[in-house]
Amino acid sequence: MKKALYLICILAIISCKKKTKSITDSQIISSDNSVKTINQNDGLTILKGDFIYYADAAVLQTPTEVYGVVIDEKMKELNTQVQKYKNQATDMVPVEIKGKLIPKPDSEEGWPYRIEIKEILAISKPKLEDNNTVTLGKQ
Repeated sequence: MKKALYLICILAIISCKKKTKSITDSQIISSDNSVKTINQNDGLTILKGDFIYYADAAVLQTPTEVYGVVIDEKMKELNTQVQKYKNQATDMVPVEIKGKLIPKPDSEEGWPYRIEIKEILAISKPKLEDNNTVTLGKQ
């Protein structure tokens, strides 16, 4: 009787374990506009979104998330490259970057993640119909 009870317990424990899905190196994890390839193993993520640097704050806005951008030399390089696509200082420019996602410290306000730019992949000209700029003052 004891052996049967042990066998039932062991079977119950085995059947309750979650099955994990293994991912091969060729598969890609994708979350909306962020892509991370498994075979990179460098912890970097590719993001596509609209970039703006204004008044000492840098932001990357994807269709589903907003990220604070770490202000460093790579961010300043990106800001220099997007200047030729801007009509006003507050214009956002579509970019594609590779960077490291860093969780925000609990003691700070802001978006849940920051992105530290490691590589600039592409910069696109903004579409005119996407330009939702609000201007205050006289025109």
